[in-house]
Amino acid sequence: MKLEIITPDKKLYADKIFLVQLPGTKGSFEILENHAPIISTLEKGVLKVIDKSNKTTFFDISGGVVECHDNKTVVLVQSGKVSER
Repeated sequence: MKLEIITPDKKLYADKIFLVQLPGTKGSFEILENHAPIISTLEKGVLKVIDKSNKTTFFDISGGVVECHDNKTVVLVQSGKVSER
């Protein structure tokens, strides 16, 4: 599955991943390969990415929206940065 995390200023992340965990406004949720199409709003919080080589990266995000369709997930956030965890 392909993931892009984008702010108005730059692309924070773009790669093939295994899993993304997101801070949804109705609670945290995960998206895996072949997930049903979804559009959801996100709260301020931590976004967790596990890539194909099993490396975990965390991002602190300010909230935003996510769209997943045909194994492509796009996360649009107002601001975000890699988090040390």
